Amino acid sequence: MTLTKESFYRALPPPSEVAKADMDSTREEEDALLQSVTRTGAVVPKKRAVGRLVMHSMAMFGREFCYAVEAAFVTPVLLSVGLPKNLYSLVWLISPILGFVLQPVVGSASDHCTCSWGRRRPYILGLGIIMLLGMALYLNGDVMISAFIGERDKQRTWAIVITMLGVVLFDFAADFIDGPIKAYLFDVCSHRDKEKGLHYHALFTGLGGALGYLIGAIDWSQTVLGYSLASEFQVIFFFAALVFLICLTVHLRSIPEVPLRYENEETKFLLEVTESYKYSSIEEEIKNGYLKSTCIEIKAAAKPRKYTVTSRTEDQRRMTLKSLLKTLLNMPSHYRYLCVSHLFGWMAFLSNMLFFTDFMGQVVYQGSPYAPHNSTLYLTYKTGVEVGCWGLCINAISSSAYSYVQKILLPYIGLKGLYFIGYLLFGLGTGLIGLFPNVYSTLALCSLFGVMSSTLYTVPFHLIAEYHKEEESLKLQDGEQAGEHGRGKGIDCAALTCMVQLAQIILGVGLGLLVSVAGSAVTVISASTVALIGCCFVAFCVRYVE
Repeated sequence: MTLTKESFYRALPPPSEVAKADMDSTREEEDALLQSVTRTGAVVPKKRAVGRLVMHSMAMFGREFCYAVEAAFVTPVLLSVGLPKNLYSLVWLISPILGFVLQPVVGSASDHCTCSWGRRRPYILGLGIIMLLGMALYLNGDVMISAFIGERDKQRTWAIVITMLGVVLFDFAADFIDGPIKAYLFDVCSHRDKEKGLHYHALFTGLGGALGYLIGAIDWSQTVLGYSLASEFQVIFFFAALVFLICLTVHLRSIPEVPLRYENEETKFLLEVTESYKYSSIEEEIKNGYLKSTCIEIKAAAKPRKYTVTSRTEDQRRMTLKSLLKTLLNMPSHYRYLCVSHLFGWMAFLSNMLFFTDFMGQVVYQGSPYAPHNSTLYLTYKTGVEVGCWGLCINAISSSAYSYVQKILLPYIGLKGLYFIGYLLFGLGTGLIGLFPNVYSTLALCSLFGVMSSTLYTVPFHLIAEYHKEEESLKLQDGEQAGEHGRGKGIDCAALTCMVQLAQIILGVGLGLLVSVAGSAVTVISASTVALIGCCFVAFCVRYVE
């Protein structure tokens, strides 16, 4: 049912004299909001303050902080509990396989979630709790097992199991949470605010990673916390959990969502009239007499057309895994090409990042991880790994800085130029590192990793927003309901994020074998080759909205 100014006021109940005075004072505001309602009844999201977008981006800061902690400590932790080498690949493969299978399912479920708190935030909160649980298990697993099991052999076995479980849970949730966060941003922001929000996401992703690597570089054993807690790993967990909890709380309170169960467009409009910027204000206003009675009248007025809404809801509830897979396989070609380009980008990026510290230790510093721990070769390798961590810190800082450069470049070169430059610079940089493995040149070229990182976190999702904006515009021209299509933003973001897991699966199966045969130098050469292939794909296959 189309909501017009006349039908809106005709549907209102006769107010009392007191209520009438209140209505007169707010009518001006309602008139202004009516102007934002399209002829199909869709409500344009309000302009969001910069502070709200920054609050929304704090989830990316906390997530990347925890990611940096994992990158710095997960290998020492796995080695310290005695994990056999033949189980290493199993640890890194379980999580991406689970994510690749379940990501679209959860993305679709969040599109149809009817929780009063919103569609995305319940999933973000749940995945955040799983991240904390996983981090607690892999950083404190051996200490927890020692407290409950006294027999030494059983301690070692259970410590390996708990640590592996923690790594799998953390990777699964940390990879998974990105899709709902992006969909949440797209749901509550106008198109211009989506652009700003994605840039803030990239900025805080880099800052979180840089701070996480710096925390990992500090020797906590000589501090007060180091003496108070059982191990350095527990100190790191304390900081990581504290930072993530604060960031997650700020993020969840950033911008309220309109619950999907208020799916009648007229009801959505009434919710927009309220002070929706207040946390939990939607439910409170619904309980008030004025808005409650108004909603009843509007529903009564809309009753003849109610079958369309009911039919849509029933279609959504009937969505099964089979129909979901069919939706993914039948997605428009431009979505599919974007996913393939994203896969190329993450394959290149991860093949370099996962083995970069080992490359620094073995190839640049000419050390050996297999030499005795008191030998010069091993100490040289350890120095190379530490310098590699500083290189990753440079990458994180560069990613934050480039997120601002993107905003300046976007009006001049567009999304195609940004996408192409990101892949090209990364491909050239990793190629030069592989050909000339020098300490200083390698550290300088680490800044190009940040260009690629910022590109992967912003441009593909920016294109998703452009595609959805174009689809909604076409539907409005055809007189259809805006946003009424088989795929939601959640499932499209999930399909894109699935490419990260698919890249991890491909690298886990193939790159490990290459490294064991040809050494760590093959990782940067592989990264360069895949990035340059992706560069051609981005230039000729991905569609850009004019």
